[in-house]
Amino acid sequence: MSATQVLVPPPELLAPAGSLAMLRTAFAFGANAVYAGQPRYSLRVRNNDFGDLDALARGIDEAHAAGGKLYVVSNVLPHNAKVHTYLADMAPVIARKPDALIMADPGLIDLVRETWPAMPVHLSVQANTVNFAAVRFWQRLGIRRVILSRELSLDEVAEIRQQCPDIELEVFVHGALCVAYSGRCLLSGYFNHRDPNQGSCTNSCRWGYRLQAAEHDATGDLREAVTLSTGTRGWLLEEKERPGELMPIDEDEHGTYIMNSKDLRAVEHIGRLLEIGVDALKIEGRTKSPYYVARSTQVYRRALDDALAGRPFDPALLGELEGLANRGYTDGFYQRHHEHEKQNYLRGHSESGRSRYVGDVLTWDGQKQRALIEVKNRFSVGDRLEIIHPSGNRQLALNRMHSADGADIRVAPGNGHRVWIPWPAELPGAMLARFV
Repeated sequence: MSATQVLVPPPELLAPAGSLAMLRTAFAFGANAVYAGQPRYSLRVRNNDFGDLDALARGIDEAHAAGGKLYVVSNVLPHNAKVHTYLADMAPVIARKPDALIMADPGLIDLVRETWPAMPVHLSVQANTVNFAAVRFWQRLGIRRVILSRELSLDEVAEIRQQCPDIELEVFVHGALCVAYSGRCLLSGYFNHRDPNQGSCTNSCRWGYRLQAAEHDATGDLREAVTLSTGTRGWLLEEKERPGELMPIDEDEHGTYIMNSKDLRAVEHIGRLLEIGVDALKIEGRTKSPYYVARSTQVYRRALDDALAGRPFDPALLGELEGLANRGYTDGFYQRHHEHEKQNYLRGHSESGRSRYVGDVLTWDGQKQRALIEVKNRFSVGDRLEIIHPSGNRQLALNRMHSADGADIRVAPGNGHRVWIPWPAELPGAMLARFV
């Protein structure tokens, strides 16, 4: 596909912002817009700086100064108490001029359309929009953009685009997936009375569970323990309508992770999504770190720019995303009949396959050509490091290191330490990763 074949404006690259640091990082590494939410009315209560209206106002101003946009997430599915307070609480938010509200509840959408008819509303993925008739319904109600369900294939997204040519469509391309249908889960509420649909999900599906051995199951059938490929003892599950299809459950020292979904990674589909004509590509992760935002935004920016220029997909981008903590990757439902497993039964702990985040640059000493690093994870003299910066990444072979007070050392032990290392140039905002 050549650049001249793209007949629609380039898709917006949309990054998560749970803090001002994440917001600034997102724009520095190539995002066109960010989304942030207030804790009371969005589905991310924890790791959220934007309950402070002054912080939200600064975020909106900084986004606009960077030539970007900030969308306020207001996608809670509220009980009556929150409905009563919603308009009064949102009035000062609207006054600060966000670029749109991301909403899911029809009642709250109706209140906003009636009270602030000029405020653009984007329909949240929590509304589970999976067909073109539903998109048309929401369009008639004045919705500006529909964020499509994660449970759609590329072909289904293409049909919705064809049937609904004059409304903005947004899709997720990276981040955590939920074992439930777009987050409509009861586990967290059941275990500790924290409701996912009120913003306080505890990710109960990602907890470790111990299997209790028993001679018989509830039906009286014997279920024998078996030796799995890892050499450990485990159990087989058999669904009653699929006799003979035995599914192993592995358990290691961390427990078993039978409800863990792999993480979404659809960077290889950016070219197809561009051809389909989606309007926005969304990265999930408002509770993640600035490093996560930097790495993911940078990779998807490069994939999108390559596709816009007609260049083929660079498989090296897959490896760069392995440097983020993940639970294994899948492209989700984008390919409906895929040969890879969707569910991560075997590995529940976060894994990094190529590089690991090890520190942030605090200051640069131009006279001695060195940088002071705030250490996040262990690294050592002899390691091959990657400098991650908006101007472009570069590699560094670490041949010496000093403690904060100037002593020669060979190992930066981990979080809480500061070290000096050779550094090629003044690169504000740079982050450091170690190749593994």
